[in-house]
Amino acid sequence: MAKELFAGQKNNRYRILISKEAISKKNLTPLLKEHKKTLIISDDGVPTKILNKVISVSKPSTKVFKIILQHGEKAKSVQNFQKILNFLAEKNFDRTDLIIAIGGGVIGDISGYVASSYLRGIQFIQIPTTLLSQVDSSVGGKTAINIAAGKNLVGAFYNPKGVIIETSVLKTLPEREFKAGLAEVIKYALIKNKPLFSLLKLNAKKILSMDPHIIEEIIYASINTKAKIVTKDEKENGVRAILNFGHTFGHAIEAHGNYKRILHGEAVAKGMKVASKISYLENLISQKEYTEVISLLEMFEFDLSLKQYKYGELKPYIFRDKKMKKGKLNIVLLNKISNAVVTNSFNSANLQKGLKN
Repeated sequence: MAKELFAGQKNNRYRILISKEAISKKNLTPLLKEHKKTLIISDDGVPTKILNKVISVSKPSTKVFKIILQHGEKAKSVQNFQKILNFLAEKNFDRTDLIIAIGGGVIGDISGYVASSYLRGIQFIQIPTTLLSQVDSSVGGKTAINIAAGKNLVGAFYNPKGVIIETSVLKTLPEREFKAGLAEVIKYALIKNKPLFSLLKLNAKKILSMDPHIIEEIIYASINTKAKIVTKDEKENGVRAILNFGHTFGHAIEAHGNYKRILHGEAVAKGMKVASKISYLENLISQKEYTEVISLLEMFEFDLSLKQYKYGELKPYIFRDKKMKKGKLNIVLLNKISNAVVTNSFNSANLQKGLKN
């Protein structure tokens, strides 16, 4: 049975629909009926049958164009950003037209940033096809591209018109990518959802075997947590920053490997280990709580080794983080399990200690 949630404030409020077969005329037609032209942005890692399904249910409501990028983090480039903008201009897209992002977080990020920039803003819809994008990046309105200096350093807060989450598409994912997406689910459990923490501990085997009912449940719980946070704080001026738990260190690990050696979720899992260790060193959580966090990450088979990372090599990336304010690094720590805090008041020596196995 379909589940729905809402996020965003007042005029920026949008509907998030979750079901096994969410890509349907019933769900898409209301979102498309005002738009004469639609550009689908996707990548070559998304199965053709998913694209064709969206195209078939979109016609004849709208004229459909598509751009298929090469999959991977490199797709979020300035060059692709310009390429898509030029395509929209060549096809005479105007402010009444629409973009549909079909893919993972990379596609959602660049599509949303294009939508926010072209003609100073046209509408877009998110159809996330990875677990990571379904539970995290498709909701909240963060859009971005990467530049040479770092990941997501150029972007905008720009809410979608709607989010359509079809859980059946997860069966098309490689096992490694599905598992990587679970890192963001664990993040929600650790920062602000104790029932989800318990749910994950009790159902690890079912989740790893992709039991459809429990998968829908954890997606709903994750988005429900995020929707409440981003609706309170749309532009990360306060509580929203806790959503970055593990990401300061995770992004540094990704950048260190030039975004090739490790998936985002895998890096975030390592980053959550580091942030939890610092939380323990700062006396915010007990040894028992720290062990519980590590145990949960290990239940979902994450590689938590940090041996290959030296603090000196990661430090430039850590201090280039978007959470820097007035020359100080803000990091997200755990005050206890399911209670995250943002702080710039910590012993800087613990950053280095946190990166030790």
